[in-house]
Amino acid sequence: AMRTAITTAAIVCAALAQPSAAFFVSNPRLARLSSRATQSAMAPKRPAPTMSDDYSMADQQARFAMHKETKNERVLNIDKFYDGSQFKGKRVLVTGANRGVGLALTKQLKADGAVVIAAVRKTSPELDDEANQVIEGIDVMDDDLGGKLVAGLGAEPVDVVINNAGYFWEPEETLENLNFREELKMIDICAVGPLRVSGALVNAGLLKEGSKIVMISSQGGSITWRDTQNPTGHDYGHHMSKAAENMMSKLLARELAPKSIAVLILHPGFNRSDMTRKYEAIWDIEGAVETEVGAKRVLHEINIGSMETTGKFINCEDGLQIPW
Repeated sequence: AMRTAITTAAIVCAALAQPSAAFFVSNPRLARLSSRATQSAMAPKRPAPTMSDDYSMADQQARFAMHKETKNERVLNIDKFYDGSQFKGKRVLVTGANRGVGLALTKQLKADGAVVIAAVRKTSPELDDEANQVIEGIDVMDDDLGGKLVAGLGAEPVDVVINNAGYFWEPEETLENLNFREELKMIDICAVGPLRVSGALVNAGLLKEGSKIVMISSQGGSITWRDTQNPTGHDYGHHMSKAAENMMSKLLARELAPKSIAVLILHPGFNRSDMTRKYEAIWDIEGAVETEVGAKRVLHEINIGSMETTGKFINCEDGLQIPW
């Protein structure tokens, strides 16, 4: 496995060296990404990317190349593993359900026979068609959302709540364009927002023993992986918000353990969505999948998640842990 990882990392670096200089001049973001990959591969004191039995690999391109080389079906063919029948009849609340992965989750859950409740700021005709119920006016930045959410649910408990609402400021953030207002907005939506939603449901008694709270986090919240994925820094607000979300989720998992309510912390994988469109030039080489596939990966991990995995940070691409 070590030899395969080293070989694939070398192949990726060689491939990144092929585009013309003119290509990178017209694509400054890709130039930085290429530079990061090259620095990561050439750094003399940094060990080669590896993946243990329990932990996923930090280098996204090398990881995807390795999975293709080893024909890892868990990564390349989630349909072989996903059993949607387990959601039949379950009440599932999804925030941020009106587009991207959130909408894909809603559609898949509906197809699987779940009772899907979408909690959003504003609905859409497509969401109205897919969800069993839509609760509008739910802004995860609102400290008073609890009353609206509980009232919308009609005091009926839910089996699973998927905290999917998120926000990623469009420009790449560096020291030259620091935006503290946007940083705080990302932290508020991504880290405090899920706590507002989850806390309201728990305090209202709408999450019973055996229920699950799902946090759609990101590998960007791993501090350990910044050396590989961000060797030159950047995107302060995004990574701070996801690290804060992970810390909140871990603490929530500990507090809810006596109630047997599992808190699943999931990196949904690299999905081809509006939020990641600024990276579309590297979608192929880094293994980005359509949101329909990404949704099944997430739902598979929710299916197998339990009190044994509560508070663990899981990569939905391969089912392995991500270090904090």
